[in-house]
Amino acid sequence: MSSATIAQNRRARHDFEILSTYEAGIVLTGSEIKAVREHKVQLQGSYARIKGGEVWLADAHIAPYVNAGYSQHNPTRDRKLLLHKKEIARINEQLGEKGLTLVPLAMYFKRGKAKVELGVARGLKRYDKRERIQERDVERDIARAVRRNA
Repeated sequence: MSSATIAQNRRARHDFEILSTYEAGIVLTGSEIKAVREHKVQLQGSYARIKGGEVWLADAHIAPYVNAGYSQHNPTRDRKLLLHKKEIARINEQLGEKGLTLVPLAMYFKRGKAKVELGVARGLKRYDKRERIQERDVERDIARAVRRNA
């Protein structure tokens, strides 16, 4: 991932187990790309889906650009994502498995172009989240003890 990260979907990594990731271009209008360059993007609660052999990003919020004038864009419209046909076929095959979904993980710039990192993910149960938090706490305690003794 590039260092010019615009937005991250932190909830996605907490609520889902990410099985594989893909990088996709995104089709934006002029006022949208200007808002993206100002980091006015929110990916929380958004998802991607395959419709008609194309991948679409739904419910991603890109705030209206202040200086756009009279032609403002719809902040939560569906936006087309650009992937190779083979990648779309591979994702579609993975999504055929029960319980898997396509979630945007981050939006960033790469060589001046806006990109979206997509993850094929499986939802975590509440007890899975608790286990993960408990494991993290134990690792943190062990690291503290090692630092104290060193």
